Amino acid sequence: MLRLYYAWLATLLNAVLVATRLVGIPTVPFNSSDSGSYPIKSVKALVVDSQYAESRDEAGETLIPPSLQDFAKTFAEDLHNTLDFDVGVSIGKEPTSDVIFLTLGDPGKYTDASGALTSEGYTLSVNSSGIFISGASPLGVWWGTRTVLQQAVLSNGSLPYGEAVDVPGWKIRGMMLDAARHYYPPEFIIELCSYTSFFKQNTFHIHLSDNLYNNVNLYSREQSLELYARFRLWSDSEDLAGLNKYKNESYTKEEFEEIQSVCASRGVTVIPEIEAPGHSLVIVQWKPELGLGDNLSLLNISHPETIPTMKTIWSTFLDWFHSKTVHIGADEYTGDVNDYNRFVNEMADYIYEVSGKFIRIWGTFPPKPEYDNVNQSVSIQHWAFFEDNPYHDYILNNYSVLNSDDTYYTVNKYSRSYPQVVNVARTFNGNPATGGIWQPYIFDTKDASNNPEKSNPLVLGAVTPLWNDYGANASVFSEAYYAWKDGIPALADKQWGGDLSASEFSSAFSTLLPSIPAQNLDRAIPSLSSTIFNYTSRDRVDRQYFTAIATWKETAVVDQSGNGYDASTDCPLTAEESALSISSSCTFKTPLSSKGRDYTLSLKLRVDELGKDATLISGRDSSLMLTPNLTLFASGNYYRLNSTVPVGQWINLSIIGRGNQTFASVQETSIEEPLPTIGSTAATEEEFLAILGINGVSFVWAPIAIEAPLKQIGGSNSGWTGQLAAMSLSSVA
Repeated sequence: MLRLYYAWLATLLNAVLVATRLVGIPTVPFNSSDSGSYPIKSVKALVVDSQYAESRDEAGETLIPPSLQDFAKTFAEDLHNTLDFDVGVSIGKEPTSDVIFLTLGDPGKYTDASGALTSEGYTLSVNSSGIFISGASPLGVWWGTRTVLQQAVLSNGSLPYGEAVDVPGWKIRGMMLDAARHYYPPEFIIELCSYTSFFKQNTFHIHLSDNLYNNVNLYSREQSLELYARFRLWSDSEDLAGLNKYKNESYTKEEFEEIQSVCASRGVTVIPEIEAPGHSLVIVQWKPELGLGDNLSLLNISHPETIPTMKTIWSTFLDWFHSKTVHIGADEYTGDVNDYNRFVNEMADYIYEVSGKFIRIWGTFPPKPEYDNVNQSVSIQHWAFFEDNPYHDYILNNYSVLNSDDTYYTVNKYSRSYPQVVNVARTFNGNPATGGIWQPYIFDTKDASNNPEKSNPLVLGAVTPLWNDYGANASVFSEAYYAWKDGIPALADKQWGGDLSASEFSSAFSTLLPSIPAQNLDRAIPSLSSTIFNYTSRDRVDRQYFTAIATWKETAVVDQSGNGYDASTDCPLTAEESALSISSSCTFKTPLSSKGRDYTLSLKLRVDELGKDATLISGRDSSLMLTPNLTLFASGNYYRLNSTVPVGQWINLSIIGRGNQTFASVQETSIEEPLPTIGSTAATEEEFLAILGINGVSFVWAPIAIEAPLKQIGGSNSGWTGQLAAMSLSSVA
């Protein structure tokens, strides 16, 4: 059938194959044929096998699997964005010279660590004729395209001649985000899916309902009923009226559909979790009669309306969810064990009857002979040994277990028990039997007797959580990414079955990071030097634009950095022509929106009149305000300093993002003085801080890392008038 492919196979068979591996994230087993390599920019087309163009992976966790052709189109976009390389997608019966050919092969050739067939395996063949990817399914082919992208980046645009047969060791590989105690916008979650997919993770577990710790030893019933608790899905169903009171920080059906579909387009299945009967204060705040005794964060399962209420909630949302498994939480319940097991089993039966979906729960009450135990069709997500022993309690009793052991837990911003970033070092030495690398079958990194064999088929894989125990004001959106930034690729290598050393990981990750497609979680901005833009009011150019239907004029403020980030404005010059006159009736706009760490944003300005809650400059992720204190508004929260700015006085105002901290400095100056260069003055800096309430007992002040707002000065609702003489942005802090 595939004549050229047979020729390729003959070339490989006649070559001397040397077993080795490609350093990537994850590593790739590879048989090298000789010392040659294929330049990827020699590719003339991306060809999808016509026989399989509309094939989809029906064996995976998603119910909306992309076709092989869908994956090919996304791959073509990635080639453009990552390698600045444009290639068309076409349908063909066989490969020709200098193409990337995507097809399906024998699915029986790919088995995971347990020996079970997997649809995620692929074969990558490279020789002088081009690149050939054959997968067990379209999803397998997709993971092969990630190898092509990574190797092209790591090898200066070329792929070595040879063949890889690559298979994941475990079915479920990914991360879990607590979006209940901290809302995250859909676009942020989608960017995270792009990031995880690049490293071949296939699961994004999203925790959708929860509450802050209900300190029953301190809070009154009334205080518990007012405690921060959220349900993040928004439905207009009258059956759920009052459950969710915060539409602006919730996901509509359309938004959740977009999250799932875009993540699925990159091979990532979203697993939704609605938590009950523990961590259920948001439900009890809606229906107080369902609370259990003094601890209103627990449901009283014996109440006749509790299980029907949960069935109503799930029946409303089940058709939103495009995964074969959903998560019902069932974590840290301290009520009656028999009630708990009955709740789990009734919900499992109901959800399966209504939707055909299976359920997963957090390990809470391990099976015992005297219990009417949880059904073995329910998979268990282990998280802590003080809750269960996953091997002895569950696997030896024939339960499937997902490894979320707290070895790799993170709690955003502050915790007495867990770190704020993933323990990457442990991935390289987390095997207690050998001292070597950790992999998903290792639940206990200290005692090997608590771990099954690597080949045990009841080990589903691993998902690593991030929790927001101290609520929404503890962090901004991007701090979840930074908690995971190194951890996702480090874990992904081992979740797949890779074996990177610490030094190999560090080198590969630093090279790959700038090239990860379909995301800019770092809010990086390309620049020729450390100066990203530099504007002064004197550098103005009037430009006129013509189209078939309109003519208009625009005043550009020329970027003096050499990067070409010219701003535009309709704000007039002052009478002295030394500054722009800023008001609510005009705007100064840059072509940029936000800059992540590190940065220094400097403005020379004068505030002449100040309204309430004025916005000096706004951007995608934040706004710099005067309330009247200097304030950064980000992720729905205000972070205020003790200082403000003088009215009627020229100042140099700088916002500095330095690592995980953010500072401001204010210096009085004159219109004649230029903006100071970075480090040329010893300006006093004041730090923006998050104030965390710790379970109603105390407060903790923690650093906050806020992106620089870059998009707009002035305009409606800006709330101030004054003058702007200069503005600059540097990547030095």
